[in-house]
Amino acid sequence: MATMPPRTASTSVSAAHVKALRSFNRFYTQRIGVLTPYLGSDLSLTDVRVLYELAHRRQTTATELGRELSLDAGYLSRILRRFEARQWLTRTPSPTDARQSLLQLTEAGHQAFAPLQQRSRDEAAALLAPLARPAQQQLTQALATVQRLLAPDTSPAPQNVVLRDPQPGDMGWVVQQHGEVYAREYGWDSTFEALVAEIVAGYVRHHQPDWERCWIAEVNGERVGSAFVVRKSKTVAQLRLLILTPQARGLGLGAHLTDECLAFARSKGYKKMVLWTNSCLDSARALYARRGFQLVKSEPYSGFGKDLVGETWELRL
Repeated sequence: MATMPPRTASTSVSAAHVKALRSFNRFYTQRIGVLTPYLGSDLSLTDVRVLYELAHRRQTTATELGRELSLDAGYLSRILRRFEARQWLTRTPSPTDARQSLLQLTEAGHQAFAPLQQRSRDEAAALLAPLARPAQQQLTQALATVQRLLAPDTSPAPQNVVLRDPQPGDMGWVVQQHGEVYAREYGWDSTFEALVAEIVAGYVRHHQPDWERCWIAEVNGERVGSAFVVRKSKTVAQLRLLILTPQARGLGLGAHLTDECLAFARSKGYKKMVLWTNSCLDSARALYARRGFQLVKSEPYSGFGKDLVGETWELRL
């Protein structure tokens, strides 16, 4: 009796489905310009992907990068050597493993990456711009579905996360959330909400679009967070009004918003970013420290119905 051949991936998938997926791959790679010089630079798509990971990690190792990106060790090593030759990358011995080096992007590396990241955002925005808001929502939900189906063990929970520009009503929401969250979690009084309202009003009235930016974070179409970059001087940007609602915590959105602010500031040529916070805001302070911000000033004061310690943090860009 003849035996059936083992069932393989190629025999268990419909030929029509394979054809449809390959057709989409050809369409999308052409649409996002993968087949042309990537983002108008002399770098490949893989080069830029490695640069992205380095820019968004304070330190990492080649082993971690290779595992994260599924890259051959030799291929990755050649990319890293090219980055070193351009003075975009430094290596320091790992204090815990003599076989490993800690990789860190230099200031020149950040300056090289910032315009690429901004160009990538602009191209993505240009792809979405012709679509009406409901169609944009439908597309991003479909992309989340693709990620969830193809990588169920590594993809995030089925939530549609979007960072977008502010729309009518968003600024009032930012004020409201600061008032509610800080009253509920820290017992601050309404004078804090008044301060936030003044900051928001000043941003709207004196907004400099070439130098300032606001992001509103959404999860499944609901507003859950905000972050602002404002112009303090020609060389100094200020991070302001970073907030997340309780239900949005744990999704990495605080880090994502902060990284967007830093990338925007670097793309505009700012040399330093500053922020003001309070010593009781442990999660925010830890987030800033992980991104290299340094505490430069600490001063006790009475405000918002409490005795507090205000802090100024800075990061050289």
